[in-house]
Amino acid sequence: MEATKKLTFLTGNKNLSEELRRIAEKVLHEERISFQEAVYLYEHAELGYLGVLANYIRESKHGDYTYFNRNFHIEPTNVCVYSCNFCSYSRLIKNRTEGWEMDVDGMMDMVKKYDGEPVTEVHITGGVVPKQNLEFYAEFFKRCKAHRPDLHIKGLTPVEYYYIFKKAKLSHYEGLKYLKSCGLDSMPGGGAEIFHPEVREKIAHDKCNAEQWLDIHEQAHKLGMHTNATMLYGHIEEYWHRVDHMDRLRQLQDKTGGFQTFIPLKFRNKDNQMDHVPEVSVIEDLRNYAIARIYMDNFPHIKAYWAMISRQTAQLSLSFGVDDIDGTLDDTTKIYSMAGAEEQSPAMSTKELVELIKQVGRHPIERDTLYRVVTDYKDVEFEDTAPKKQYYKLPVVD
Repeated sequence: MEATKKLTFLTGNKNLSEELRRIAEKVLHEERISFQEAVYLYEHAELGYLGVLANYIRESKHGDYTYFNRNFHIEPTNVCVYSCNFCSYSRLIKNRTEGWEMDVDGMMDMVKKYDGEPVTEVHITGGVVPKQNLEFYAEFFKRCKAHRPDLHIKGLTPVEYYYIFKKAKLSHYEGLKYLKSCGLDSMPGGGAEIFHPEVREKIAHDKCNAEQWLDIHEQAHKLGMHTNATMLYGHIEEYWHRVDHMDRLRQLQDKTGGFQTFIPLKFRNKDNQMDHVPEVSVIEDLRNYAIARIYMDNFPHIKAYWAMISRQTAQLSLSFGVDDIDGTLDDTTKIYSMAGAEEQSPAMSTKELVELIKQVGRHPIERDTLYRVVTDYKDVEFEDTAPKKQYYKLPVVD
């Protein structure tokens, strides 16, 4: 196996520091690296070294499989009671001029738009407003399931749930149990940002704190739901803040086993209160994916949102620990485009996603939300839908 050969070479490479060789040995023998070793990787490891380690873990877990799903987003509102400095998406509740607030009928209209289409998941997240309360989402989940029972509802982040449950005077467990009975299937990973309070207070001071975010996920896991987790990187945090964030997630995963996917999210600086903070490079993106794959040893999957980092960077990330590049999206999310992502109208057909994965020698697998195989596209050939060229007979001139 080529990945094993490369990693074995690193363990004996005298040009590397003793610490880097020891970390490579740990990865080869499937031993967990420590907090301090992860910080050391951020501070001292080069991209090529990190790629070898991360790709070894990725291929040990998944081979060449690269996952995607057919999904669409519903963003019920971009109006919000919170003011996060990094956010380009929300509009404060007192200034709604550029905002939208959907009702349940409007959300159902979006679901019905996909009637007959082979989508498997609706992803719901947005701002926080008082009228979109517990009963608002309970009604939507019930109507969505009644209309299309097979559609997986991945809905709302702890930021939304914390506000909703507090308003309803319910515990996190009671609130999630009720919404699960209404049709909620799983939770996305948003709102995590950076857990450490010295950073969180500066960039997202008024939303739920790390302990509350983690507890809501823990209660979801107790109810048998699977969830995802994110980390917003590349702004004012130090490397050790990233490791602290991942360590808290790794500890909860040891306890519950309920997380499926870790998703590093790149800070984008367009039209927000942190537009003076420069964005990190693609090299740093790839290093971050790789270290996440190395450190988050108990997370099955590492995902790169192609809509946030570009299609080309998503392809590169598949050699740095990433095994999932999200879904078709169908231009139903504004969160990334409003923050300045390369994709301003994020949508890809299944054919485009499959070809993007195959172009870098990986094996495309369409999955459902719980990573069950829907279609294996390894040997699937798509019909050429491009219009055929027309050729016209020209007169022969003697």
